Amino acid sequence: MVTEKKTTSKNEKQYCCPVEATLGVIGGKWKPLILWQLKEEVLRYNSLQQALPGISPRMLTKQLRELEEDGLVRREMYPEIPPRVEYSLTDFGRTIIPVLEALCQWGIEYMDQRCEVK
Repeated sequence: MVTEKKTTSKNEKQYCCPVEATLGVIGGKWKPLILWQLKEEVLRYNSLQQALPGISPRMLTKQLRELEEDGLVRREMYPEIPPRVEYSLTDFGRTIIPVLEALCQWGIEYMDQRCEVK
């Protein structure tokens, strides 16, 4: 049994249980997909945007900033002209990959089941 307690993260959000905290950090449509894209390689902003059709530049920037603030994504800027910025997972960010892989496996099974039903 998971014990419930209120904790506060560095961004001042309060969570009552671990599942709520996890969803608070990686929840939403885009964050898991961004993390999934970064799981095996370092990517630049444009590469991320191309890999995620439908995400607006504003939303991608917002989600990357939030993931960076939560310590899952590292943003590295190189002093070049034009500036080059690369995104990668932090060591802590890599710890979420097994969770995403489990979601992927569940999604495969769900899609297979839905195709059999129809």
